[in-house]
Amino acid sequence: MVRSSFLYHYPQRRGAGSFKDFFFIPTTLALFTSLFILFYIYSTSNFFSHNNHHSTSLFKLPSPFSTTPSISTTPHFNPIIHNNDYESTKSQSFQLGYGLRTQSQRGLPPQFSPKGKFENNNDVFHDREIFLEDYKEMNRSFKIYVYPHREDDLLANVLLPVESEPGGNYASESYLKKVLMKSHFITIEPTEADIFFLPFSIARLRHNRRVGVGGIQDFIRDYIQNISHKYPYWNRTGGADHFYVACHSIGRSAMDKAPDVKYNAIQVVCSSSCFLTGYIAHKDTCLPQIWPRKGNPPNLDSSKRKKLAFFAGGVNSPVRVKLVETWKNDSEISVHHGRLKTPYADELLGSKFCLHVKFFEVNTARIGDSLYYGCIPVIIGNYYDLPFADVLNWKSFSVVVTTLDIPLLKKILNDIITSNKYLMLQNNVLKVRKHFQWHSPPQDFDAFYMFMYELWLRRSSIKIW
Repeated sequence: MVRSSFLYHYPQRRGAGSFKDFFFIPTTLALFTSLFILFYIYSTSNFFSHNNHHSTSLFKLPSPFSTTPSISTTPHFNPIIHNNDYESTKSQSFQLGYGLRTQSQRGLPPQFSPKGKFENNNDVFHDREIFLEDYKEMNRSFKIYVYPHREDDLLANVLLPVESEPGGNYASESYLKKVLMKSHFITIEPTEADIFFLPFSIARLRHNRRVGVGGIQDFIRDYIQNISHKYPYWNRTGGADHFYVACHSIGRSAMDKAPDVKYNAIQVVCSSSCFLTGYIAHKDTCLPQIWPRKGNPPNLDSSKRKKLAFFAGGVNSPVRVKLVETWKNDSEISVHHGRLKTPYADELLGSKFCLHVKFFEVNTARIGDSLYYGCIPVIIGNYYDLPFADVLNWKSFSVVVTTLDIPLLKKILNDIITSNKYLMLQNNVLKVRKHFQWHSPPQDFDAFYMFMYELWLRRSSIKIW
């Protein structure tokens, strides 16, 4: 009791001054320590920024919708991909095996040439000279081996290209296989191959009576087991130098019983959202979904386009619902759901901007439609790869906005017109149209050759024999 009483009464008599002295010392020390840390951070940051100012041309933070790789490829540099970080994934150049050549188009930082000089961002290519140089090399040396099958195979139609002229929503998938099988890229010697093609068609498997939707996963599993036992090429890399085409959305679940295919092989899709299960940016790639058309349309003059923006389509997603509810009564932005009263082509030819709005997925043919009719595509959607993004500078011929910016759409588009950027975008649309068209036989720089270049970028530079 005496001790406790002493502790209780002591602060009342002398504790005030002592406690002030007691707390003053650590407070002063903390203050000086903080000042020292701040001084150290300031001085060292200046030191590093001064000594590393030459490195600023190699690294550039990407904009939220940049489709350009933002890290310069250097020898022996092997970037790591974090699948849960979209911006990190978009800013890395994914490489198979030991990586691509250091002169690869997709290793360039945005707006800088190989010599570090600032380049005009209005060009439709990230780097035209490197693309043309690599394009020639691709045409000269790129070889693809297609796994054969018996002519009497009950599922041969799933593996064969279509005989008729492709059409419909999956025309791009059919065109690719049909043109590829007759191209000079095909080799019958697997030892010459840079990459291997798994020729099954997800869309045709879906409609095959022997397989159907419920049997696709078993078919893929059995097919991979068969080629891995019969041939040595799959086992060398776990399928990393193989590719397959899966434009239909069911392709996302088709590989569930063959995880090596899902995570190792190159997936060619028409829906390239980084949020979709199984899609890995820069490993996988996408085809533009294009309705086949012959020739070029008339009346592409921008002065005849009186409407600011146009959209027509089913209101089958929250994004489309928001778009229609926001702009359904507007006089400048024309949005329609259901059947149009006027021809679809006339609406595209009469509009300055054409809206590409995702529904449950991002794969629609509206980008191809917009480009074909000379209308600047406005892509409303978050976080997905655009076709041929490793080659083409989408900022030079399109507008990309987030879904949150739908209420600001008119302001965004009018600002483009008043800033004189519209004519540049529209002129570039006419330049890139040829890259979004299919031909049989193919023509230089059309959709087939652009895809071949994207595939060539994903080859391994070192073969294992």
